[in-house]
Amino acid sequence: MASPVVVMGVSGSGKSTVGAALAQRLRVPFADADDFHPPANIAKMTAGHPLDDDDRHPWLEAIGIWLAEHPTGGVMSCSALKRRYRDQLRRHCADVAFLHLSGALEVISRRQASRPGHFMPASLLASQFQTLEPLEPDEHGVSINVDQDIDSIIDSYVTLTDPATEEETR
Repeated sequence: MASPVVVMGVSGSGKSTVGAALAQRLRVPFADADDFHPPANIAKMTAGHPLDDDDRHPWLEAIGIWLAEHPTGGVMSCSALKRRYRDQLRRHCADVAFLHLSGALEVISRRQASRPGHFMPASLLASQFQTLEPLEPDEHGVSINVDQDIDSIIDSYVTLTDPATEEETR
């Protein structure tokens, strides 16, 4: 039995692309957290204003419910930038695993610039890096650098989380 996976990271790190490819590889459902935002959150971000914790709470609740509805596996792309946000998701699904797509600001800025029309403006990227709290040692998950191709990221994740290895590496 596989546990649900949240592909996390700052905007532009590749969460949706990697998440969809990982779900396909694992043969489980995929959902994008962006689709769970209420219209007010999208309007706020489109206007160039970062979300606050009050904005995020109902959004994270909806994501947590989706994770709980997929106890045998599913992949969700979600920023999950702070430990308390990940804790909120774990309250719904205690065994959720996290794949943190990490990378340098320059690399992610370049990636973000290649996706015109997204509601999250590039101007908010710096605030996302400031907000980001990387996975802590007691959190179930791994961090993988995004400065490589998608197949390599997925291969690394699958290798690092293979139960046969009985080990997770950061």
